[in-house]
Amino acid sequence: MTVDTPGAPVLWQPTQETKEGTRLAAFAREVVARRGLDLDPTDYDAVWRWSVEHLDQFWADVAEWSGVLPRIPDERVLTRREMPGAEWFPGTTVNYAEQALRHATDGAVHPDDAALVAVAEDAEPVEVSWAELRGQVGAFAATLRGLGVRRGDRVAGYLPNVPEAVVAFLGAASIGAVWSSCAPDFGTRAVLDRFAQIQPTVLVAVDGYRFNGKPYDRRDVVAELRAALPTVRTTVAVPRLFPGEVPDGALGWADAVADVQEPEFEALPFDHPLWIVYSSGTTGLPKGIVHGHGGVVLEEHKQLGLHGDVGPGDRFYWYASTAWIMWNIATSALLRGATVVVHDGAPAYPSVDAQFALAARTGITYLGTSAGYLIACEKAGLRPGETHDLSALRVVGSTGSPLPASAFHWVYDAVRPDVFLSSASGGTDVATGFIGSTLLLPVTAGELQRPMLGVAAAAWGEDGEPVVGELGELVITEPMPSMPLYFWNDPEGTRYREAYFEPWPGVWRHGDWMEVTDRGTCVITGRSDSTLNRGGVRMGTADIYAAVESFPEIADCVVLGVEQRDGGYWMPLFVQLAPGAELTDELTGRIRAAIRSSASPRHVPDEVLVVPGVPHTRTGKRLEVPLKRLFQGVAPEKAVNPGAVDDASLVEHYVALARERGSL
Repeated sequence: MTVDTPGAPVLWQPTQETKEGTRLAAFAREVVARRGLDLDPTDYDAVWRWSVEHLDQFWADVAEWSGVLPRIPDERVLTRREMPGAEWFPGTTVNYAEQALRHATDGAVHPDDAALVAVAEDAEPVEVSWAELRGQVGAFAATLRGLGVRRGDRVAGYLPNVPEAVVAFLGAASIGAVWSSCAPDFGTRAVLDRFAQIQPTVLVAVDGYRFNGKPYDRRDVVAELRAALPTVRTTVAVPRLFPGEVPDGALGWADAVADVQEPEFEALPFDHPLWIVYSSGTTGLPKGIVHGHGGVVLEEHKQLGLHGDVGPGDRFYWYASTAWIMWNIATSALLRGATVVVHDGAPAYPSVDAQFALAARTGITYLGTSAGYLIACEKAGLRPGETHDLSALRVVGSTGSPLPASAFHWVYDAVRPDVFLSSASGGTDVATGFIGSTLLLPVTAGELQRPMLGVAAAAWGEDGEPVVGELGELVITEPMPSMPLYFWNDPEGTRYREAYFEPWPGVWRHGDWMEVTDRGTCVITGRSDSTLNRGGVRMGTADIYAAVESFPEIADCVVLGVEQRDGGYWMPLFVQLAPGAELTDELTGRIRAAIRSSASPRHVPDEVLVVPGVPHTRTGKRLEVPLKRLFQGVAPEKAVNPGAVDDASLVEHYVALARERGSL
């Protein structure tokens, strides 16, 4: 029931019984009893304050509650409390794969229960049991050892969201190899920009994929990758479109997992590298972000267990590709003993309601998706609660971009009035959320409930002071265990510090605009940088420029990713034509095709618009963020400093366009 408040409408309200039955309240009751705290276990704000004021106690208790690292003294939790460079749980060992697969042996789940449910556009759902998953992971890990892969070596996956990706990742993690993945819709150059940096030893690659009912042959791309990655000693070929076909010199997937066996898990230091994920590459090559086994394991127990209330018996789904951190997070539901539903296909195929149809078909209890998908369902007038059996569904999750208030209302009107809508905001950078949800608090339209436990988040003004009731920079003032260990090929940590700890040394500036309301809720309005963030898949503008600048007809260009007030996302490409050139339909088509093939089909611009010129800073950088702010409705005098622009007169054209669009 909607309740009117002075701020935003309350669309869902927990009962006291609901609060007391949550895993978070049970955790807090244990903490209160153990530590003798004067704390209401169902008062989220009180629990959050304790968690950020006593980080060592909080994370020791998460480690105990989760069973990952029991009986760790508080003084051995955070022995160096600084950013960057925090030291967590020194002297302990954690293996992500062991933690993800332990539930079939410790009695939390039955070995014959489903660990994975694989769904695809062209096949019926297939279940993989916990016992089968353990056996395949053991087999693949043994194959990697036989190929000479050792601790710290990199295993790269060029794979869609299929069970083979989960098996390969867990097999690599089990022996201490470092995993990294790209989705097969990435073109050769975009993949090489990422994988060439990390010098993988093994490449696990698919021959193609299906999307929107169409097959996409990637055999040529795989051949190009093999030729351009000299460190790859072995390619493991995963069949998708061409069963039985194995490229010359490659190892077939069936052979790689033929010797089913119990996995052997390396005892790894808490901060041993687990995976390498990538920044968007806004300036230069995408940065390789390295996370550790222990930090990710504890963060996901907190995020999924305490905030999401996920555990054995749940069927957890998040629509994601292997290029988005949400794939890593969704896979991490295995840490909680939940069944993970992996989806290889388009988000709205064969119809817009595809994800809700999938929820009904497979009994999903936690359906995670992008804000863009929910907005599309709302605009299509869908009412999935009436057309599908969603009786098992208890949570709808949304992330990737801000979810507008109208979409909140749509979920409670058209999906289920008693579902819990979890809107969260975090980052690839930390493999978790900063601002998220809790069953202890009401859901209000258009707002995120609170900073997450253990996350000292605030909105800061330009003077470095917290602000309430106005937009500020999202900052984190205390360390988190899943913050990057380091950036790949950044031995001095220079790029790491530049990325997050400027202009405030020791304080993490994330690059999001956030408003904290006087009620404690949060509103994220989008990126404060130029990252292209479509449907949660981030890409840097450099990838787009590399494709467009190859055309002699284009003298200069600038691309923007604009989060709009209605929750939409507008991505225009502005081009300055070379003398004598014209923007014909044929040229526009070639530009789009080049971006689709060499960068990403998800980041093809919505419009290609001719402009008289592209303004730059006086140091030669395109004026991306100020132009983006114009189209977000920021007044020109606040969005652009004319003194910092090489040709301030060019800005007037963009101001006029923003006014024509109704942005100003």
